Amino acid sequence: MIVCKRVYQPATADDGYRVLVDRLWPRGCSKASLPLDEWLRELAPSDGVRQAFAHEPGRFAEFRTAYRAELAAQPALWLPLLERAGRGTLTLLYAAHDEQFNNARVLAEFLGEQLADAAPADAGHGEAR
Repeated sequence: MIVCKRVYQPATADDGYRVLVDRLWPRGCSKASLPLDEWLRELAPSDGVRQAFAHEPGRFAEFRTAYRAELAAQPALWLPLLERAGRGTLTLLYAAHDEQFNNARVLAEFLGEQLADAAPADAGHGEAR
């Protein structure tokens, strides 16, 4: 399961593996005070894509398309997260104020699609051919 959560929300036992997916460290959070398992800044949108979006909901469709293209070009960055999500809860942490229009939501959607695409191939293992 993949969930998204703002870094400013308290960590819970249900969070599972917690990964910060922002390129910049969140304001107001010390590294010692933010419970996380990993910070994957390379997985965040490039500076150009992030700055073009500027957290404007009207630009989200363009942002989503550009960020998904970046993700598709770099599977080595996100493949380990698929394994984590397949074994338990994966929580993608982000700092954006907007809980709907942000990079973590796009990444969660992208990873969810990758998991769904991988599931039918895995289901065929062990069947007679």
